[in-house]
Amino acid sequence: METLRKELLAPDKATLESLAADDLTYGHSSGLIEDKAAFVNDLLTGKTLLTSVTFSDQTIKIVGNSAIVRHRLVGEANHDNVVTKLDIIVLIIWQKQKGDWKILARQAAKIPVAVK
Repeated sequence: METLRKELLAPDKATLESLAADDLTYGHSSGLIEDKAAFVNDLLTGKTLLTSVTFSDQTIKIVGNSAIVRHRLVGEANHDNVVTKLDIIVLIIWQKQKGDWKILARQAAKIPVAVK
């Protein structure tokens, strides 16, 4: 998870590609769903530039060759030259493939006002 957090701030193509499963489905809180190529390209081209990212309230549960990770993501992003404050909840499913942990699925959601 720390490697992923660092990659969101300073992306490296080889590292991003090694973290993402070939069948990745990466869901944003806006509803946008990306595959592996779009996830990597979006970070590398700077279309979305994360300037700060903190994970909190993180839980990790290992189930066989999968890991279920939940956390709160707080940070700031610059998307198409618009600065946005981030405060979302995230679910990530990691899968162990050939001895390496890969992100298979990720879904973010906006936090309901009553929960904040």
